[in-house]
Amino acid sequence: MTALENEERTPGTGEPLVVLDKVDKWFGQLHVLRDINLTVHRGEVVVVIGPSGSGKSTLCRAINRLETIDKGTITLDGQPLPQEGKELANLRAEVGMVFQSFNLFAHKTILENVTLGPIKVRKKPKAEAEARAHELLDRVGIGHQAAKYPAQLSGGQQQRVAIARALAMEPKVMLFDEPTSALDPEMIKEVLDVMVDLAERGMTMVVVTHEMGFARTAADRVLFMADGQVVEENTPEQFFTNPQSDRAKDFLGKILKH
Repeated sequence: MTALENEERTPGTGEPLVVLDKVDKWFGQLHVLRDINLTVHRGEVVVVIGPSGSGKSTLCRAINRLETIDKGTITLDGQPLPQEGKELANLRAEVGMVFQSFNLFAHKTILENVTLGPIKVRKKPKAEAEARAHELLDRVGIGHQAAKYPAQLSGGQQQRVAIARALAMEPKVMLFDEPTSALDPEMIKEVLDVMVDLAERGMTMVVVTHEMGFARTAADRVLFMADGQVVEENTPEQFFTNPQSDRAKDFLGKILKH
């Protein structure tokens, strides 16, 4: 266990870890992020929700520079995001990312998928990386699948491998970009359970999701985005029971009826 995981969970009281200041992003004429100001504190779980096309995934991808920004600044642990090269690779090692599609290497075993980053990027000895990988695979409930290949696993199992792979790098923050949207309904819970466990262990997380149950139970703060802007942010309790903006009321009215 890392020191971070041993700490008592005291949401949002840690120092700022990820800071977005006046961030703007365009895709051609489309203004996808508009003056975004966001501070994520160490140990905090921030869940980003909103209608499709609101800029949620772009926001998530900007934090590890998979998307560049046009204005403003993003800092991680007090350091501005590097532009390219080795510094950028080092940054990505500090920021775990779990995507919609699992992005596992099909020709490598589960164990090899999880140990690749620690060995290549973190320069860990193979035996140490493998011991840690087995620990993490056990933690996400698929330790017995280590010798298999991704195609031999269900979607829910593959996504749990992707989470273990990101954790193996011992990141400072984990980003989840709609991690359950490609999964069958019965597989969603097994992935969300792993994420809830991570939150309870004190991992700093930014989660873009449509899973309102997860937002209610695991988030310290809910950000509601629409048209590239953060329209509203609040505790889950306040947001879901008493949304302030018409956009949020409309959005919740549509999704909570189903």
